[in-house]
This record gives sequence, C-alpha cells and structure tokens, in this order.
Amino acid sequence: MGAILAIRTALFSASSLQTLAISAALGAIALASPAVAQASDERAGSDESADIIVTGSYTTDANIDSATGLGLSIQETPQSVTVMTAQRMEDQAIRTLSDVVNNAAGVSARAYDSARNGFSARGFGINNYQIDGVPLQWGAGDSAGETLLDIAIYDRVEIVRGATGLLTGAGEPSASINLVRKHADSDRLTGTIWASAGRWDAYSVMGDISSPITADGSVRARAVAKYAENDSYVDLLHDKKLVLYGVIDADLTPDTKLSFGASYQDNDPRGTLWGGLPVWHADGSRTDWSRSKTVGTDWSSWASTNETYFANLTQDIGSSWSVELYGSHAVNNGDLRLLYLSGQPDEATGLGMGSSAYRADTERSQIDVGFRASGTYGLFGRTHDLVFGASYASQDFESQTSPSGALPPVGDFNAWDGSYPEPAWGAFSQAVDLTTKQWGYFAVTRLSLSDSLKVIGGGRLSSWERKGLSYGATVDFGDDNRFLPYAGVLYDIVPHHTVYASYTKIFNPQSNRDRNGDFLPAVTGENFEAGLKSSFFNGTLNTALSVFHIKQENLAQPDVGQIVPGTTPPAQAYYAAKGATSTGFEVEANGEILPGWSVAANYTQFTAEDANDQRINTLYPQKLLRVFTTYQFGGALDGLMLGGGVNWEDTSYTATINPVTGLDERLEIESHALVNLMTRYQFDNGLSAQLNVENLLDKTYYSQIGFYSQLAYGEPRNVTFTLRYQF
Repeated sequence: MGAILAIRTALFSASSLQTLAISAALGAIALASPAVAQASDERAGSDESADIIVTGSYTTDANIDSATGLGLSIQETPQSVTVMTAQRMEDQAIRTLSDVVNNAAGVSARAYDSARNGFSARGFGINNYQIDGVPLQWGAGDSAGETLLDIAIYDRVEIVRGATGLLTGAGEPSASINLVRKHADSDRLTGTIWASAGRWDAYSVMGDISSPITADGSVRARAVAKYAENDSYVDLLHDKKLVLYGVIDADLTPDTKLSFGASYQDNDPRGTLWGGLPVWHADGSRTDWSRSKTVGTDWSSWASTNETYFANLTQDIGSSWSVELYGSHAVNNGDLRLLYLSGQPDEATGLGMGSSAYRADTERSQIDVGFRASGTYGLFGRTHDLVFGASYASQDFESQTSPSGALPPVGDFNAWDGSYPEPAWGAFSQAVDLTTKQWGYFAVTRLSLSDSLKVIGGGRLSSWERKGLSYGATVDFGDDNRFLPYAGVLYDIVPHHTVYASYTKIFNPQSNRDRNGDFLPAVTGENFEAGLKSSFFNGTLNTALSVFHIKQENLAQPDVGQIVPGTTPPAQAYYAAKGATSTGFEVEANGEILPGWSVAANYTQFTAEDANDQRINTLYPQKLLRVFTTYQFGGALDGLMLGGGVNWEDTSYTATINPVTGLDERLEIESHALVNLMTRYQFDNGLSAQLNVENLLDKTYYSQIGFYSQLAYGEPRNVTFTLRYQF
C-alpha cells in the first residue's frame, strides 16, 4: 500500500505547468481514443493475425529476451522497454554507446573525463549490460573504454528500465542495456558502405557486407569494418578507432542453428584527459574556462582494445520447444599513460596546481556460458509459456602500475598547452588482482489465464562473489543463493491496449568503502512498476505510460569530505543510505504516426530520496525530455527527409565543500536543452547524402561537475556529413 501511495503522490506532484503540459501531450498518444484505435485498424488494411514485419522504423516487433527471457514483444513485457533501432541510429548519426544513452528514453550519461562515462536511470547508476541477452560484468574495472563502445556491429540496442535480476542477477534497479549483434540473415549479397566527415577533422569509413556461403543460403556470413579518426573541441585530444566484426550463421538442419563470430575494437587516443578542469580559483571564486581548455598532455593516452569470441547453438525439439547453448570469451586491455592535475590556480598568475602521473596496464578477461530451454505446455485447457536455464560468468581483472619519477612544477595553468614532459616510469607491480564470479539458475512461466489475462511468475537463485587484492587491500565479499522473485500481470483491456504491473527483488553487492576502509553491505530492495502499453497502425507505433516505485537499503552515497584511508589517488568514501527510494513516471511513444512521419518522444520524472527526504544521487537529472522526429517527403520531393529534435534535462548537482573557504557549496549542471537537426536525400541508385547538426544553438553546458570537485564541458555545435551506398 505504501508503494501505491508513493506512486500516486508522484503522479500528482508535478512541479510546473511545463511538466503537466509535456505529460499531457505525450499521454494523449499513450491514452489514445477509440477513434485512433479504429484508424489503426483501417490503416493496417490487412488481417491482424498476419505476421507483422516492421523495418526502417523507430519501433520493432522483434521479441525481447533481455527482461524475462520469454521472447515477448514490447507490449507483452511488463516493464518499460525502449529499443534504439538501426533506423533511428542511422538518422541521428549515433556512433557510440554513450550516444545511445544520451538519446534514449529515461536514461542519461555523465562524462567523467574523455575516456569514461557514467550511465543512470531512475536515479541509479547502470551496471547491468548484455550482448545478445548474455549478461556482462563491467563493474570490476572500467579501464578499457566500455562506455565508448562503437555500435557499428550492433543491429539495435534494447534498454529495459527497472530491476532485471531475473536474468542479470546482481545489479542496480536502474536499467539493463542489451546490445543485439548484427547477424548474417540475408540469403543474397547485400551491403552498406558509408563515409562521413565532420567538424574538428572528423573522418570515418565503414563497410557492412552480408553474403550466402552455400548455394541454398543455409550458411551465411557477415562482415563489418570501420575506421574513424578525429580531433576534438578539447585541445590536444585526438582519437583513432578501428572496429572489425565477423559472424557466420548456419542452418545445420531445419531444427538446428549455429552462430559464431568475433569482434575487435581498438581505441588509440592522444591528449587524453584524466579528470576535469578545476572548479575554484585560489581565492575560492568559481572558474570560467573555455570549452577547449584541457588538462591533457601531448603524451597522455587511455588506449584500449576489446576482443570477443562468441558462439550460440539452438536446437528445436518438437514443434514447441527449443534449447539454446551459448558461450563467449572477451578480453579488454587498457594501456594508460595519464597526468592528473588538481588544485586551485590563482586567477591572475595561473599558479597553484599540483600534478600526479599514472601508468598502468590493465586486462579484464571474462568467460560467460549458459543454457536456456523454452517452450509451451498445456494446463487447464490452455497453452502456457515456460523458460528455464542457468548461467555462469567468471571475470579476472588485473592492473599493473608503474611509479613515476619526479614531476616538474605545473607552472601557469592559464597558459597550459600540454607540453608537460612525460615522467620516467619505474618497474611495474601488481596493483589490482580481482576475480569476480556470478552464477545462477532461473525459471519463469507465462500463464494464459484467458485470451486477455496473462500472469508471469518466476525467480532466480543467484550467487555472486569477488576476491583478490585492490591497491593493498584484501577483497573478499559476496552472497550465495540469494532468491530474486519476479512477478508480472498483463490484461488486454481492448485489442492493442494492455495494462500491466510487475514486481522484482533487488540485490547488489558493493565495492564502495566507508571512511574506515570497510566495504559497505550489499544493497537490497524492491522494484514496483505499473502502466499501460498500446500499439497502433498494425504495430508501427507503440506507446507506453508507466509509474514506478523503487526502495533500497544500504545504497552507497558520497561521504562529503571523506576519503578511504590509504588509497592513491585518494578514493571517495561512502556511507550506506537507509530507506533510499525512487518514485516517478514515464511517458513514451515510438514509431510512425502518419505514413512517412516517424517520432521518438518521451518524458521521465522521478524523485530519489533517502529516509530523511534528502535527495540522493544528485548528479543524475530527475526530469528528462527526449524528442526526435523525421518526415519522408513524397511526390515532387520524393527522396527528401527532414528531421530534428530536442534533448532536455533539469538541474542536477553535487554537494561538496569549497576547499578554500571551507563552506558547503552546490555545484550545478543547470537545466538545458540541446537542439539537433538532420536532412537526407535518397538518390535512385542506392546512394544517399545526409547532414546532421548537433547542439544547433551551440549551448554551453557542463557534461559533468563535481566528480572529484572538477568539471567538464559538453560538446559545442557539431556538423557531420555522411555519404551512404546500399546494395
């Protein structure tokens, strides 16, 4: 009852007419009238029982495995699901995982520096990731450019918001991001070749080719290759990236399918920033730097490689059951040569900054294996769905560090040009050697109690452990046989309109430590969600309205002004917050609202507080608006597409202490909107030309502020031109 009252309060506590107007506008789509539903039936113009194939769209009818494993559609899944389709990523010139998060519903990103980003949803950090539905563990080390992952090899990105412990085990109740690989699904030669050029000498070229290997097309291959190189709006920063991918999909028999492949990504940056710009001058006043200002050097680099091998075997058993076996092996390596600047420079002379250097070689090796069995069974005269399985993941993370020799003074930071000498590095020694293991068993069923009423129930028995050494401290914590139940109910109030509710348990061991150096206890809690999902125009438009309530115990929060004893560089200390809650709502619409007119629109609002009604995780925005739309012209303008959108977020902040005055101070990322435009012309010969403009109004904003009491600026206006040839 308390959770329901909290959700009800959130729905009727909008802080402004702007919030109500946004919610009403998007809600009008989600709660469409019967007239619209009738129009959707007329527009379909075909038998509703026919297979629906939605391509070139901002929505999908593909089955979603990343929430329940049952292979349900978006409308059949009792949680908020957003799919970033290939078409939308192409239209918005989205290139990296960070770009996806910055444009998807209900999620946001913070750039810690030029090599690392933090993602969040519903007020909590995202640490659950999947590739083709296989859970990944990135939490033991983020030194290998994971958040800069290129999406060239992925067909779409699925984001399931809320707790996903049924499949992923331990994790935050924020979201799970599932990257769905491209596969060789064409029985004829097809491909795409494109090249782009943009501001700051940004150039890239990519090829994506599919072809049958056997005459009957039962064995097929697909290869993707991409090379990109660019400077940046930040001085000295230069990036080079190589992406390679290959996959073979084979129908060994009519009932047996095999898929295997490999991917490789090489990030080779120079002028890398470690941390951000100073926030205060020596007199305690706030700084005001140019967006091009850097703390990098002409030798600093956070290079990384990612190498992955994977295989998947699916065997159909009879007409309604199948068994899937999967395995993958990934190795991420990082080569770090960094300089960290800190302090409060004098506004006139630029003096007062200190420096420390860091040299490390890191390796994260992970093995994932598992199986799933799925099918149907009869009970009480009706047919029901069942899936069960097991998964095991083992990750080894090692970091070898090298001490630096004596460092010269920084000098005048106002005149910093990065020509700071690289120090002499000493011999390597082991700094981190951690092994993280997670295993579990799960089962879930969907009971069809009637044609309109479905009930989903199941759970996961999950175990998690991490052992080893981290900067001189012994690490040994985890939890065994933690049961995580999952329950959901869906009811079709009329055809194509489904109300739902779901419940999930939360369990997440933590690696954060308190001011005494002790590890915090595991986070526990509950996740509630309810909503309405609708489908229009034969599945080409999907809408959703949801409310949620999350409660957690022991959530790590920064202990302002405190560090973990004996850590170098100093690590932020945390305390375990009691009664942390997040309550809010989301409205979303994705797809085609008229022939040729596609839209992706969503609004998110929530409050995240502790038991004392104090805001938690304040660095994450609590209101988000994302809108992007395109229109494909016909007639005399056939081939022309125009599009645009806006990404808006409200104020977020970090509570800290001014190191000069000793007074409490709030560092804010002010409410801001970024406007984006695009246009494309499709020629008759398979060639198209596309222009994207990001941050059209050249808005100056912080991409983060307060991380180690430093700041970073977001990207200024950017322009990208792309030529694409498809055959």
